[in-house]
Order: sequence, then C-alpha cells, then structure tokens
Amino acid sequence: MADLFLFNKPFQVLSQFTDERTDSSQPARATLADWINKPGIYPAGRLDYDSEGLLLLTSDGVLQHRIANPAQKMQKTYWVQVEGEITEDALKRLRKGVELKDGLTRPAQATRIGEPDLWPRNPPVRYRESVPTSWVELTISEGRNRQVRRMTAAVGFPTLRLIRYRIGNWTLDDLAPGQYRTETVNLPGARVNKPTQGRRKSPNPSRRPRK
Repeated sequence: MADLFLFNKPFQVLSQFTDERTDSSQPARATLADWINKPGIYPAGRLDYDSEGLLLLTSDGVLQHRIANPAQKMQKTYWVQVEGEITEDALKRLRKGVELKDGLTRPAQATRIGEPDLWPRNPPVRYRESVPTSWVELTISEGRNRQVRRMTAAVGFPTLRLIRYRIGNWTLDDLAPGQYRTETVNLPGARVNKPTQGRRKSPNPSRRPRK
C-alpha cells in the first residue's frame, strides 16, 4: 500500500516545492510549499503554472513512476475553455489526432460540454463581448509539454482556461482550490507509508459540467 495525495492546484502555482528561478528582480512565484506541509512527497507528473486542477503527489517511487511514466498511457481528462464556438470538425480532428511540432498526437476523446460549475479564477479570463468562448472535455493518454494547449490551438481554438479533472480513476470531486485529500493505494511493489490526512480550507468545490 502507498499513500497518494490528491491536490487541486490553483492557478499560477508551480507544481514543485521550490521556485528555481534565480532572477531576484522577478517576484517570487507560489509553490506547492505554500499549500502542502508534508515532507518527503513529490508530484507524480506535472501541471503547468497557468493550469489548474488535479495534481497527484506521493512519497512512493513505484507509485510515482506508474502514474507519471508515459508508457503506462494513463488517461487524463481536462476541462478546456477555448476561444470561439468550437466546431464538430475541430472535435473530430482532436479525436483523430493532431499534428504538432513533435509529431502526431494519439487519438483523444473530445466532447463539447456546458460551462462547468467552477470556482472563480484570479485573475479571471479576459472577457471580450465580441468573442464567444466554449468548453471542451478532452481526454488524452500522453504527457507532452503543454499538449492540450497546443492541440486546441492547432485546430484553431486557443485555450483560455485549463483544468485537469481526472487522472486515471482519481478526480477533483469535492476538492476546492488549495485543498487536498489522501487515499491509500493498493499497489504491488509500492512501499507502505504512514497514513496522513490534511486539507486547506477553501470555498467552491468543483462539480461536474452539464453535457
């Protein structure tokens, strides 16, 4: 068994415990250490600084590898707000696979959804009355750098807001930004850790979107 931390990473928080930027003229960026005080745990995978949502952490190397290793092809589901009213043709292209600079993506699951009942982002996405937006639920099984953003841009609909909702069978349900919960994972070969529980209080837990 191994302990797994499910964390709802807020917007503009690094998915690491230290800010390695050395330019002292730049303001310090928020890190996981501002939200989680649990020594010895590390992210299993990453989530961009300007993306939000589910980040998994553990102290168990076997579990961390199985979650983060691209060879495992673990599915990840994102809720993506894009600029413009996304078309069925664009969704079909996402489902088929999109040609990026680093090669063709694997086929994705792509569905247009209603706006999810989410917490407000700070700062909010810039609103332009003349430019509508729409939401897509996108499930991929790869982990390329900024892949979702590049995929939606490649089909003509730039990403405005990105929330990771699911990794494998783990979801954001009942986690507000900055909150985490722990689960015990039964995994052959994983080290047994002392169970811990913790949660930073924050309002507005996530809810499933309307399809």
